[in-house]
Order: sequence, then C-alpha cells, then structure tokens
Amino acid sequence: MGFPRQRLRRLRQNEPLRRMVRETRLSRADLIAPFFVTGGRDRRQAIESMPGQYRLSVDLLVKEAAELHQLGIPAVILFGIPDRKDDRGSSAYDPDGIVQRAIRALKEQVPGLLVVTDVCIDEYTTHGHCGLVQDGKVLNDATLDCLRAMARTHAQAGADMVAPSDMMDGRVGAIRDELDQAGFGDVPIMSYAAKFASCFYAPFREAADSSPKFGDRQSYQMDPANAREALREIDADIEEGADIVMVKPALPFLDIIAAARAHTHVPIAAYQVSGEYSMIKAAARAGWLDETRAMMESLLSIKRAGADMILTYFATDAARLLND
Repeated sequence: MGFPRQRLRRLRQNEPLRRMVRETRLSRADLIAPFFVTGGRDRRQAIESMPGQYRLSVDLLVKEAAELHQLGIPAVILFGIPDRKDDRGSSAYDPDGIVQRAIRALKEQVPGLLVVTDVCIDEYTTHGHCGLVQDGKVLNDATLDCLRAMARTHAQAGADMVAPSDMMDGRVGAIRDELDQAGFGDVPIMSYAAKFASCFYAPFREAADSSPKFGDRQSYQMDPANAREALREIDADIEEGADIVMVKPALPFLDIIAAARAHTHVPIAAYQVSGEYSMIKAAARAGWLDETRAMMESLLSIKRAGADMILTYFATDAARLLND
C-alpha cells in the first residue's frame, strides 16, 4: 500500500478520456462579440492598440456580423463612434444616432442575431466622462435622464437588450422604468454591475476616443480592492431590475466572478476587456506565448470561474475552434 491506488493520471491518458471527464465546457453560445461602429460607408479603420479590431461603418458591420452569426455566435454588443460630441452626449440618444442606425440595419439584414447595446455617454461627450459634469464633478442623478433616453431610443430602434455601463447609482431602475413606460417591458437589461476602475480599459479608450479629458473615473467605477462591495453592487442592480449582471474586467477579477456565481442565481456575464485582449496579442507577436492556446485558456478560465456568457474580442477566432 506504499504507492497510491488513486492515480489521477489514468483519466488523462488520451483525448477521448480527457474530453469525457472535462468539468468545464466552452461553447460558441457563450460568446458575445463587441463591435465599434462609425459613420460613412465602406469604412474600416484599424485600431492600433487592438490588432485585428476595427472601427466599422454600418455596411461593413452588417457584413461582419452576418459572418459571425453564421459561425454560431448568438450576440453582438455595439459601441458608437459619433460624428459629433457635446458636453451632454446628446448624439447618444439621437433617434438617428450611429448606434440606432446600426441596430436597425442589423435587425433588418441579420434578423437572427441578438443585438445588445452599450448604454453610456462617455464616447459621445467632449469631456469623456460617463456622466454629465458640473464644476469638475460628475453628476449622478442628472445623468440618469440621458441614460433613460439612450436606452429608450435603442429599444425603439430594435435592440434586443441594453447594457448600462456608466456606474451611476440607480441607473438600472431608471432605465427599467423608462423601458416599461415606453412599452418595452420585454427588453432585458444586462448591467455592468461590478465594473472596476481598471488600467485594462486603455486600448478601448483609444478605440472609442473616450478617455476623460480631466481626472479619472475612480469616483464612480469600483475600487479594485473591494470584493464585498462588488456583491453589494450586484444585489442593488438585481433589486432595480437587472436580468443579467456583469463583472468587468474578467481575468484580473476571476475571484469576483466566482463569488458572484456563489452569491446569486441571476445569469453572470464577464467582459474580457481590451487590455486583456491586447496583452495576449502583443505577447504572441513577440513570440512569448502561443496566441491560440492563450486565447482559449483565458476564455476557459472565465467560464470556469462561473460566467454564463463572455464578451470578448476573440469571439470570432474562438468560434472557429469550438465544435458547438
């Protein structure tokens, strides 16, 4: 009895055995692909800090979304690059704004695709903050009216789901009330519930031209040191009517995803953000790691932690490797 009878390697001998005992499975249905949509036609602008990602005009967005949907990816999330900005982000809730036009085109030409929209005014403001600003301070309650209007115009254009990412207190309840009163009670809300003030957003801010022109976002996004507060944010959003709650970023906060999964039965989304994507791309280009393996291992770790769905810029590449 000196040698253990339990030999865990017995079930690792070959791929069929490993596949049979695999505990976590990643599928195409788990993935949501982010897109940056801009004006014009036949327009594809490379995003330097995010190799392989582009700002796309609506016509090219429709084409790429259709190809992605054929791969089996069920959903996209849209971020708008407006033609004009002002201090109130008014083009964010213009019924003929860039995202609203993109929604209508996608619903008409790729009808089976689920269209999710980011609800936040930072890309649309001259100051780059996620809320209205007065005397250098980001205003919480005044911003809610902008978010309500933005979510309503997205729903009117045909959005299947709205996703508020601003981190203003009370925004989920405000948007839920607005959608219900406007006759869109069936449109679900995926809230960026635990969104941390992270350096990993930097490439996104280049892509969306949304860097704050003064200060930072630490007065409204979460302190990365706080786990219990993340659960409070999640509880608050669920109480206000969130149907899905999100943790963002994903890899630096796998513990938060796991804690959230143990804490609630509401579906959990996780956003593998631009910095996570760009790190893997940069290391692979330098020859320091295998991009495909790093991509799949990182996505699997997010799913293993407890995420039901993953927003990732790797969606198309991952879908080509997955069997279901």
